[in-house]
Amino acid sequence: MEKQLDPIKDDLPLMANTSHMLVKHYTLDLDVDFKSQIIEGIIVFFFETGSQYRKTSSTNEEGCQSQFDETCKIRASEPCQVPVTSVSACSSKTEYNDFPVCDKGGKDTSDKNGNHSNEEQASGISSSKNCCDIENHGSMDFLLVLDCCDLSVLKTEEVDVAAVAGIEKFTKSANPTDASKDMGNLRNQIVHELVTLPADRWKEQLYYYTRCSQAPGCGELLFTTGSWSLEIRKSGVRTPRDFPHAIRIWYKTKPEGRSIAWTTDQSGRPCVYTMGSPINNRALFPCQEPPVALSTWQATVRTAAHFVVLMSGENSAEPVQLQEGVLSWYYYVTMPMPASTFTIAIGCWQEVKQQPFTADVQTSSDFSLPFSQADLRWHEECCGHVEYPCRFQNPAARLQAVIPYRVFAPCCLMESCKELVLQLIPQCLSAAYTTLGTHPFSRLDVLIVPSNFSSLGMASPHVIFLSQSVLPGGRHLCGARLCHEIAHAWFGLAIGARDWTEEWISEGFATYLEDIFWAKAQQLSRDEVKGQQELKALLRWRRLRDEVQNSEEELQVLRPNKENTGEVSDSGASVVKHGLKAEKIFMQVHYLKGYFLLRSLARTIGEASYLASLRKFVHKFHGQLVLSQDFLYMLLEDIPEQKESGLTIESIFQNWLDTSGIPKPLLEEGETWKECQLVQQVSGELLPDQLVLLLESLLEEKTLCPRTLQCLEKTYELHEQDAEVRHRWCELVVKHKYIPGYGDVEKFLREDQAMGVYLYGELMVNEDAKQQELAYKCFAAAREHMDVSSAKVVAEMLF
Repeated sequence: MEKQLDPIKDDLPLMANTSHMLVKHYTLDLDVDFKSQIIEGIIVFFFETGSQYRKTSSTNEEGCQSQFDETCKIRASEPCQVPVTSVSACSSKTEYNDFPVCDKGGKDTSDKNGNHSNEEQASGISSSKNCCDIENHGSMDFLLVLDCCDLSVLKTEEVDVAAVAGIEKFTKSANPTDASKDMGNLRNQIVHELVTLPADRWKEQLYYYTRCSQAPGCGELLFTTGSWSLEIRKSGVRTPRDFPHAIRIWYKTKPEGRSIAWTTDQSGRPCVYTMGSPINNRALFPCQEPPVALSTWQATVRTAAHFVVLMSGENSAEPVQLQEGVLSWYYYVTMPMPASTFTIAIGCWQEVKQQPFTADVQTSSDFSLPFSQADLRWHEECCGHVEYPCRFQNPAARLQAVIPYRVFAPCCLMESCKELVLQLIPQCLSAAYTTLGTHPFSRLDVLIVPSNFSSLGMASPHVIFLSQSVLPGGRHLCGARLCHEIAHAWFGLAIGARDWTEEWISEGFATYLEDIFWAKAQQLSRDEVKGQQELKALLRWRRLRDEVQNSEEELQVLRPNKENTGEVSDSGASVVKHGLKAEKIFMQVHYLKGYFLLRSLARTIGEASYLASLRKFVHKFHGQLVLSQDFLYMLLEDIPEQKESGLTIESIFQNWLDTSGIPKPLLEEGETWKECQLVQQVSGELLPDQLVLLLESLLEEKTLCPRTLQCLEKTYELHEQDAEVRHRWCELVVKHKYIPGYGDVEKFLREDQAMGVYLYGELMVNEDAKQQELAYKCFAAAREHMDVSSAKVVAEMLF
């Protein structure tokens, strides 16, 4: 029996026993009801036996097949349509369309009986009962453990995939008329053949996933829900190999569920979206949360006809009317990714259309690509990921500088998006392509999310969420943020961290590449690039310095698990250290220290060589999970001469990743950025980052008279600047109790919730009655729709 997990209250438990059973595909069938604020759904899982069991079972016929099969049989992907069945479930006729047209299966919502229960377990974190001992089963049934929270599970059952017409092609020698155990083996064999189909048969694979998800059940399964998990067993089944590999779960979300936010958009219309919760998607659907559970998915979503459904999917879904007032939307993904990357947004969004006279975007032929012959040779090599239709092996995709994109927003923000976001996206996509090469994803939707969104942006497969805070004040903040989120397509999505505590692999790279992309998008000269990036480095250094002085030391470490990074229990369960700590969401140490590490490495080996190494890393590791040392080993192999100067993986761990505080190499470099020309300028029209630096410098002054603040606001029109500038202005207003500026503070706290959390603390710390009244007033107005973590942090400041 494996040891019991015992995370502290701020750690996030990942309960799924992925070493025993590993999900390969999800099929979701969802109904969205805005009146009750409930999503009711059916989810079908398609599993493979996990790696830990295959290693311990010498008789397992799949034992020689590694979970991360290095065999590469990549076929070039191409835009095409998904095979679907006709409405009649009995017909074997196959059609090809954009989504499956089928009746929604009748849901069994009968009362619980002796075969299953929905009792809440007081201790959901203990895993002592969450898996069977696969060395000595005794009389214990195997338990499948899924990550699950804030869900009402209604029923679980095995799916009779053998009943699907035409499925015989996935059987080898088994006979459907055999005894019950043999039928179980047959069904599992069918699932195995289905999930291991080669990449060039992905359309056929999606078709049979759809058909199998609609197959009848062949027996209810026993289940129990806990605080963090859903445990499922089949009576008499002792091993993962014999456990059903296709199961169906009926469930409902709860209005208070923490994975999705039910709110209103800026036009006052209802909407719901996944807002990047610390618990990820486990309150949206039962899943396997550990990043090792790379899976594909397809989802059908039904909702009222006036809503638009956006989702992580390779296709731009077109709705189908099922009945008057109800539309159905279908999306699919063929690139395996963690369930945490799944995103959905449903609202009265409107697409922002390009004006007819707008100039065409540059195509790949307009660019002088900085790719060397070595870059081209990498594309001739086989990919290292599990097999899927990979864009890196598609000649047409490799030449696509700008992937298809759309912009959605509430109606009141349409004009702002048309003038700004729609114009910036192709420039930023092109800049990313010239830096890193092939876009990992085939299309992009950008959505301006409601004002309660707690970040400036969030990237998911095929979808980027942007805060409304990036819209005012010109193109600088919006363009830079777009570049940051686009960078996540490579670092964070196509390449993921094997251990979620290593957030810097995603955020550090995105922050570093944000500057590279944005400079290219602006077409700056070499001197302009240097000045802008040194100014940005100084601002980030000041921010890191302040954060290090005002945060817990253990939260400043980029690799908190040190030499144990990436390790999990025998079942695959683990915990994410500090994963539920509310204030951690607002910390930027992983962004900033990661950025400065990468900047330091680039300066050491030269930017051109460094970017070539990044492209090599992307090509070698896309579609895979990595640890810090995977990148560092590859980088230092390319520059062996640096070892003589003391640059080693051990020194990088010691100076940058495994310790708190500001890294020693950075302390020595911090003063040099003050010599930058943009830093020294004190007159003339200032760039947004220069204004931020000016206001931060003024924040260090003990006193400023009201007349000075009035002149400052009037001279630079601070209320019309971007959110970064307005945030510093609000800090000045609060610090110096500048009453005429309180309206700006109130407006910022209501409309820029992605950035305003700590202003509440500053309003309270002065112990000024008017400021405290302002804080209480703003929080009362925003609390109902505020992100849960933000509301918790603010409440602790105020009460």
